[in-house]
Amino acid sequence: MKFKILGLAAALAVSLSAHAQADTIKIGVVSGAYADSIEALVPEAKEAGIDLELVEFTDWTTPNIALDAGDIDVNYFQHRPFLDNAIADRGYKLTDVGAGILANIGLYSLKHDSFDKIPEGGSVAIANDPVNQGRGLLLIEKAGLIKLREGVGFQGTLDDIVENPRKLTFTEVEGPQLVRVTGDVDLALGYPHFIAASGAFDPGSGLIYSGIDDDRFAIIFAVHEN
Repeated sequence: MKFKILGLAAALAVSLSAHAQADTIKIGVVSGAYADSIEALVPEAKEAGIDLELVEFTDWTTPNIALDAGDIDVNYFQHRPFLDNAIADRGYKLTDVGAGILANIGLYSLKHDSFDKIPEGGSVAIANDPVNQGRGLLLIEKAGLIKLREGVGFQGTLDDIVENPRKLTFTEVEGPQLVRVTGDVDLALGYPHFIAASGAFDPGSGLIYSGIDDDRFAIIFAVHEN
């Protein structure tokens, strides 16, 4: 599993500074590398007189709802394009205060060991949220299986597929649940940190990865604007 740690400790320190008077800071996370990286900083925060309480979520919708409602103080599970889309869609008053881990996404198959073996009419599982779906489609295009409408970038959707020579069929799945359906389809978008946390299969067995060079997709610390 390949990822890059950006200013994790520094960004966390900035996010905590807004809550310096609180005895306990609640940080919303999802399981896997993101939660583990915050857990590792708990002793350091404790030495600074701050108790961190990790609140784990199993989806990518509730952490922003909870943060906007004030049920948690910080969340750490999403990249900036995902947050921007959530703000535009839901009107959240949220902002980011820095980046932590930048992780790969990949394409996985438990049935085939190469893209050449994916059959005509093969099934593909992909994220159901706009930004991560677009990232997945770009990766599938990079693998040579589809062609997207020119210029859509990571904002592409299934409607932007202009060439699908193998007549692949797509199923949209909540991102954290993709690992559970990987064995049921010919190809699935996957997040190595979720795969590692589940223990379902080897997170290093992807057929292709996105790479870790685009800092736009680093996982950020988000807080309420107030």
